[in-house]
Amino acid sequence: MDCYWKWADSQLGLNLIRLKPMSSLSRDDVAKLAGLARIEMSEEELVNLSQEFTVILDAVARVQEVAGADVEPTSHPLPLRNVFRADVVVPSLTPEEALSGAPAQEEQRFRVPQILGEE
Repeated sequence: MDCYWKWADSQLGLNLIRLKPMSSLSRDDVAKLAGLARIEMSEEELVNLSQEFTVILDAVARVQEVAGADVEPTSHPLPLRNVFRADVVVPSLTPEEALSGAPAQEEQRFRVPQILGEE
């Protein structure tokens, strides 16, 4: 049986629940969604988008036919991992060394020309 999944909020947290299939959206459904999103659409756009949604929902239904009950829903095809290196403190320049080549400095900071007219 075709179905689709939805995240449902419960007292125990978010859970995936299986819902009945949705094979198409009517022109009125699209008009309601457009109204909720505050998007103005012409009659022609509503009809065309309704047909496009039908194609999209049919494609999703075909994918769900392949994914059996033993296939866990995922958001990514590959596992995500952190690619950042560990944050390690290493010796660096002292303020004096960093400012040694600056044309102007003030209170251990680079002095630059004022550009915004603020004091």
